[in-house]
Amino acid sequence: MEMLKSATKKAVGTKAVLRALANKEAACVYVASDIDTFLYQKVTRACAEAAVPVHKVESNKELGKVCGLSIGCAAAAVCK
Repeated sequence: MEMLKSATKKAVGTKAVLRALANKEAACVYVASDIDTFLYQKVTRACAEAAVPVHKVESNKELGKVCGLSIGCAAAAVCK
């Protein structure tokens, strides 16, 4: 999580993370384990296809806080 907190370039949110994976910009992805199963599987499959490591986070509120948001966040990526 420290890597995500200190990253200068990051993608925050499911759409932004999927876009970063498709454009081969994501170095690693953090995904909240308490999000909708469909979204969780969509993000983790995209990471597997792109060969990008995935880190589980307990809650979307915790992930949102690390990203500097006042709301929850389903997924975030550290970009290259």
